[in-house]
Amino acid sequence: MFKEEIEKMGLESCYGDFEDFKSRVLEKNKVMNLTTITEDEEFNIKHFLDSLSLLKLEQIQGVKRMLDLGTGAGFPGFPLKIAKRDLDVTLLDSLKKRIDFLNESIEDMGLEGIKGIHARAEELSRKEDYRETFDLVTSRAVANLATLYEYCLPFVRVGGYMVAMKGPDIEGELQEGQTALKTLGGELVEVRKVDLPLDIEHTLILVKKVKTTPKKYPRAGGKPRKNPIGL
Repeated sequence: MFKEEIEKMGLESCYGDFEDFKSRVLEKNKVMNLTTITEDEEFNIKHFLDSLSLLKLEQIQGVKRMLDLGTGAGFPGFPLKIAKRDLDVTLLDSLKKRIDFLNESIEDMGLEGIKGIHARAEELSRKEDYRETFDLVTSRAVANLATLYEYCLPFVRVGGYMVAMKGPDIEGELQEGQTALKTLGGELVEVRKVDLPLDIEHTLILVKKVKTTPKKYPRAGGKPRKNPIGL
């Protein structure tokens, strides 16, 4: 099924790299908690096809520089790099062991234009080389939208995009996140429902950065999670 799906996308030449990365994740998963999804078909759908669903968004077709915030085992950033070799990808995670694994995989697979960084989002986004410099920031991290907006939008350049990857039921989060979105300089563009094989439903929240994020954001000390803007 997976091979057929990527052939439809014109990515059949990438199949070997997807299989290579999957084997690395599952092997490392024996000694490190990277994923609870270990069955082959489920992995392909919930990690690879879910990540590649971003390619269906026309607004991000011309993206050159992206950040995957809270990348975990490398999703969606690693599969997107495999699919789009001209994409410059930064994988950000606060757990050093995960980033070490990802950087080892990058080197072993001979990939260029992709790197893993061990840092906290609220600290890295205050550095000049990273603040408001990315065309696209993605996140599959488990947090409400108001929190994700505060972590992600400071990295997005004005005119760039953020995509939050969520489950099927997000109406409440969208309402609760409106104040944070406006405060941080974002504007909701689209809520795209994604139907994956095995009747799995996900949602892509596409946001455009329309004005500069105030310098006081993101707040330190875990405040974006503990006290989301507007909640």
